[in-house]
Amino acid sequence: MKILIIEDEPGLQQSIVQYLMSEGNQCSMASTYAQALERLGLYDYDCILLDLGLPDGEGLQLLNYLKRLNRTEGVIIISARNSIDQKIEGLRLGADDYLTKPFHLSELNARILAVVRRKSAHGERHIEFKEIRIDLDAKEVLVKGKLVYLTKKEFDLLLYFVANKGKVISKSAAVEHIWGDDSDMADSFDFIYTHIKNIRKKLTDAGSGDYFQSVYGVGYKFMEI
Repeated sequence: MKILIIEDEPGLQQSIVQYLMSEGNQCSMASTYAQALERLGLYDYDCILLDLGLPDGEGLQLLNYLKRLNRTEGVIIISARNSIDQKIEGLRLGADDYLTKPFHLSELNARILAVVRRKSAHGERHIEFKEIRIDLDAKEVLVKGKLVYLTKKEFDLLLYFVANKGKVISKSAAVEHIWGDDSDMADSFDFIYTHIKNIRKKLTDAGSGDYFQSVYGVGYKFMEI
């Protein structure tokens, strides 16, 4: 999963990043309101962890921003403010959960998984597209009941495209979603073609249709033939 951590306390931010990355997630960070706006303007995320008290702005304003744009990311407020009014206001503005500091990182991870599952699969533990079935818990892909062996990057990439079926996904957006902040170090995004080629072959060999469509000069989209 791709997670944005908006937190201005360096120690807590690093602890969250290290833990979530050890769980196989890709993490981006923002320490200020301005940095958060920049990140949100460039990329989409599976989940956003939002501290309310930022040095140059208020976290609730970011919730308003997301609501105006009809963004679909899950949002978990992480705050030292244990006020019932703050919780109600945050949930009213579209937050999916509210976790009061201090908290255990294992609990935070469980909350993230629950929010993303509700958002991406409407509470289900799997996603289906035609003859393709993706098990979110087991991280398995089946085609007509037959298990297809994908690498972790291939699984994450397929899930990203299926969740955004019908939308054009640029190479840079796909790479940033899967590789996170490290994508800035890439000389080019051509290697995304190799990953998609491998996924297509594995799926079609198992009896699936070829749903990846190239969009010249932009990227790809995943859609019915």
